[in-house]
Amino acid sequence: AEKVLGYDLLSLCLEGPRDALDRTQHCQPAVFAPSPLSPQVVERCVAAAGYSVGEFAALVFAGALGFAEALYAVKVRAEAMQKASEAVPSGMLSVVGRREANYKFACLEARKHCESLGIENPVCTVSNYLFPDSRVIAGHLQALEFLQENARKYYFKRTKMLPVSGAFHTKLMEPAVEPLAEVLKSIEIQKPLLCVYSNVDGKKYMHSKHIQKLLVKQVVSPVLWEQTMHSVYERKQGTEFPYTYEVGPGNQLGAILKQCNLKAWKQYKHVDALEDEEAAET
Repeated sequence: AEKVLGYDLLSLCLEGPRDALDRTQHCQPAVFAPSPLSPQVVERCVAAAGYSVGEFAALVFAGALGFAEALYAVKVRAEAMQKASEAVPSGMLSVVGRREANYKFACLEARKHCESLGIENPVCTVSNYLFPDSRVIAGHLQALEFLQENARKYYFKRTKMLPVSGAFHTKLMEPAVEPLAEVLKSIEIQKPLLCVYSNVDGKKYMHSKHIQKLLVKQVVSPVLWEQTMHSVYERKQGTEFPYTYEVGPGNQLGAILKQCNLKAWKQYKHVDALEDEEAAET
């Protein structure tokens, strides 16, 4: 990873500084790099999915991408998204809503508010579908501030600004599309050895051109994680659920799975990359 990136990623992860690690250009490679699992798990695996940048790790795990090439693509993606973030004051707002919440209407009114402030072509849209009654809304900062101030009107129970530098998975990331498209054209992509589900439509990747196309589209499209969870765990009644492993920092995806499918979550385990290494050393 250090050779591909040109800096010491391990040291940045373990020692910081935190603000440098939180920057998009460093954060995405840091999430991606420790993710691939052991060969025994791969052999028994029936499906894989990755959240946002984690999709690259899922494709490496499934044999569709080589580690070094995927990491280079993540580097290009992260730097381009960082640059796009710096062009416009924007962000992401995590929302837990009541059943009555109408996210599209709320976003429409937030965009109208931005227009009244003189902002041209304002962006405010759902960028991540997490679980029933939970979304991430992304766009211009003024739109997100408007939604926080009017949370009760839109039946939002909780709102929280996410510690990210931009409106990922919206059209504000369009400047990042071309650099990623170019690098993906130069990388050899194989058909995955197992089912990998796309964030863009919640369906299985079919072939290498499909992967290339949707990885680019993913940058400006909402992450359909809730829909992906339903696709992954769809099975006939009475069929047992597989074991589910979350690999990467934190166990947020496990918490989301619990809300989407309680039966599947009962077979869930979080795998910590550092704990694995320590176990191997002892």
